[in-house]
Amino acid sequence: MDSTSPTLQDEALEALRALTGRAEATFHAGQFEAIAALVEQRRRVLVVQRTGWGKSAVYFLAALLQRRRGSGPALIISPLIALMRDQVAAARRAGVRAEAISSANPTEWARIEQALDGDEIDVLLVSPERLVNPRFRQEQLPRLVQRCGLLVIDEAHCISDWGHDFRPDYRRLRDLVAELGPEVPVLATTATANSRVVEDVAEQLGVHGDGASPVLTLRGALTRDSLRLGCLSLPDDRERLTYLVEQLDALPGSGIIYTLTVSAAEDLAALLDRPERRVRAYTGRTDAEERAELEQALKDNEVKALAATSALGMGFDKPDLGFVVHLGAPSSPVAYYQQVGRAGRATDTAEVLLLPGREDRAIWEYFATASMPSQASAGAVLDALASADRPLSTPALEARVDVRRTALELLLKVLAVDGAAANVKGGWIATGTPWTYDGQRYENVARARREEQQAMLEYERLQPGDPQQCRMMFLARQLDDDTATPCGRCDVCAGPWYPMLGAHAEGVQDAAAQRVSAVLDRVGVPVAPRAQWPQGLDRLGVLDENGNVPRGNLPATLRAEEGRALARTSDLGWAGVLRQVLRTDEEGRPIDSEVPDVLGRRIVEVLAAWDWQQRPAAVVAVPSLTRPQLVGSLAAGIASVGRLTDLGRLGLAPQAAPLRSGGNSAFRLADLWDRFVVTAELQQSLAGLDGAPLLLVDDTISTRWTMTVAARALRRAGAGPVLPLALALEA
Repeated sequence: MDSTSPTLQDEALEALRALTGRAEATFHAGQFEAIAALVEQRRRVLVVQRTGWGKSAVYFLAALLQRRRGSGPALIISPLIALMRDQVAAARRAGVRAEAISSANPTEWARIEQALDGDEIDVLLVSPERLVNPRFRQEQLPRLVQRCGLLVIDEAHCISDWGHDFRPDYRRLRDLVAELGPEVPVLATTATANSRVVEDVAEQLGVHGDGASPVLTLRGALTRDSLRLGCLSLPDDRERLTYLVEQLDALPGSGIIYTLTVSAAEDLAALLDRPERRVRAYTGRTDAEERAELEQALKDNEVKALAATSALGMGFDKPDLGFVVHLGAPSSPVAYYQQVGRAGRATDTAEVLLLPGREDRAIWEYFATASMPSQASAGAVLDALASADRPLSTPALEARVDVRRTALELLLKVLAVDGAAANVKGGWIATGTPWTYDGQRYENVARARREEQQAMLEYERLQPGDPQQCRMMFLARQLDDDTATPCGRCDVCAGPWYPMLGAHAEGVQDAAAQRVSAVLDRVGVPVAPRAQWPQGLDRLGVLDENGNVPRGNLPATLRAEEGRALARTSDLGWAGVLRQVLRTDEEGRPIDSEVPDVLGRRIVEVLAAWDWQQRPAAVVAVPSLTRPQLVGSLAAGIASVGRLTDLGRLGLAPQAAPLRSGGNSAFRLADLWDRFVVTAELQQSLAGLDGAPLLLVDDTISTRWTMTVAARALRRAGAGPVLPLALALEA
């Protein structure tokens, strides 16, 4: 810093105090070094610092100082839509004219674009998804690139597919950096990057090799002195939930309770919420307006906690957040560090407790396999795009390639980033750019993910009293911070700081157990019927009995009614039970057996609570090639207990084979379309019911197309209303 003029440091310090609103504010170690490298040396800088260090201050102040020296506006790429409003307000306090373009403010885009054209904006924040938008990419981005005085990439670990939160849209930033030219300073910031991610990000920032300065990496200590970490392993969901009911009020202030699934978050909120102490659910199913309201309620301490999935992650900023609890462990210590880092930013102490679950590893595996594109899927998508004579929408592509919507959208982003596909007006096209599936890289990433899962299990197994271990030190070293030393505060260093289960008086324990039982013992999940046919069935040869392609709405007279499942496969308390019944052997073959008595009795409870308009008169089973005993015994048992006519099972077409797992709606429906046969004997039995409702029984409901096609066949054969019923709803 000897070569830096005092004038810049004084000017930057004055701006810092305006930004923070504190006259005594000073720079943290490394902050001004980053600012000087950007403003005076126009370098490319990667800042890896713990949450709360002040990374946003670096980029806002650098942008302001650049503008004062005649540079163009700064472009900040940030996934933190939830935080953009707060960031814009903070920047304006420092005299920075800041605006944001995101999905949250489309009505303001025209005004912001006019202000950009008039050079009235110092900082523009955009989400990485904006870079994919054809109109923004064609109309706004070229002008921004031409005038850009500073590029900032916030949460830069998202660039790297080695990182815990890789986002394909971020890969486009490599091309954006290359377009800017080496004279434009670039800043990348993150709190969660190990050495491999740092190397990957630095490589992408330093795409100009011709005489450009090497990327300056400023890395600080990642330990957090305010966090008191602990891990408490309890036998099952019932005891974990009882513990939370007993101990929630003892946790300091307000906080976040993370879960691994949406249904767990919703069930947890229902369990813990009270009129005098609110707990609300925050998940990917929560709409944008309600999310903003819930975030503000937590900031204002109007709720004790949000029961949240990872949807409440990067970007939420409550400096005095008092606690973070995890009901189930994330699959990576780095992801765990990122989430617990929400707590204790401006407090001396915040409590962080992990309550791992038996089902964690199964959930990790599900998400891991869902996020990796396969070579076959990529090739099928490129072939479909190349053979089309027009751009294809995502639904149109689904009729050409058997890939589920979420996986297809991810794959299209990967192909677009690699230049093999492009999103244009009307849909997607193949660019003709040669593309090779990097199988080795994906295998290496998958191996890294497995290593992270193993490290998370090691974190759980750390033992109190081991002088060589510490929870905070373990997390920091997973991020390759070798400066970390034992914190002296966690349960490994200082012994358990949290109460044990049952620490309350007997009456309190009984009340907690009763509330938990009310949630865990609840059965009966509504299953909405399919009401519309998927698009593109003509391409798959699906024709009805009149030779027409099914389109639009299903006729009401041929639809299934609303059905029921005993429970979801992700429900607290039920996930392990249902997975045991639906388990497979070592080679992945389904294990078949009769329905256990305990589940049979609970199914009877589902039937007793079903508020149907007319009691069903009969039961028919979906024919199963994988679990015939399970489905058959379930249907027969219901018929016996309910004194219903047992119609046996639907017939199965001779060509029927075990159904493939996965796939999208169009291909699933095509596989099922001619699968079921109503035999003459069954049709005669249906006629004898005189239009009375019947139960259609299966082991699981996943896509709902099996029940849709089977119910249609029964209705066409003269059946009355068809009510689907299954043990499990896959969700």
